[in-house]
Parts: sequence; C-alpha cells; structure tokens
Amino acid sequence: MSKRFSVAHLHEQGADMIVVPLDDDFDLKLEAEKRQTTQTLQMYASSAGLRGTVVPVWRARNGAMSFIAPKPWHPFFGSLTMSFVQANLNRELICG
Repeated sequence: MSKRFSVAHLHEQGADMIVVPLDDDFDLKLEAEKRQTTQTLQMYASSAGLRGTVVPVWRARNGAMSFIAPKPWHPFFGSLTMSFVQANLNRELICG
C-alpha cells in the first residue's frame, strides 16, 4: 500500500527544497526514527525525479513549525509557517 504526500517543491537561496508536511505526531518520534523517515522520503523523491533536499515539517507540541533541514537553511525555515507550506503545495510524492 502506497502513501501519498502533498509536497512544496521550492527553489530558495539557490537550492531546490522538497518540503514534506507530516502529521503532528512526528514530533513524538525518536530522533533515529525521524532520520530514517527523512532518508526514506529522500529516496522516494529522488526516484520520482524530484530534485532537491527533503525537508520534513510538522507542528510541534508548542504549536510552532518544526523541521529537519541543513543548518544553513534554519533561518529560512524558522521564518516559515505551516500556512505558508500548505499554500505552496505543488507536487505529490508517492511512497511505496
């Protein structure tokens, strides 16, 4: 059974980014599980021909948007909201 994700494929700061909104319960996962999920999403994105780095985003328990992104991108992602991500969903990623 495959899982579908709506993603925002962005080109910012000279880089291609594949922003994947995940369920809020992602916040409760262990760091190893978060890394594994990110790697799996990257594999499916690459095999689907989407160029760029996968950046999972989710709503943390405090209501703010959390993300896993390369360190140089933290200021950019720190300025985003889930509303912005939702407004920029422009591709679908099928995993499985």
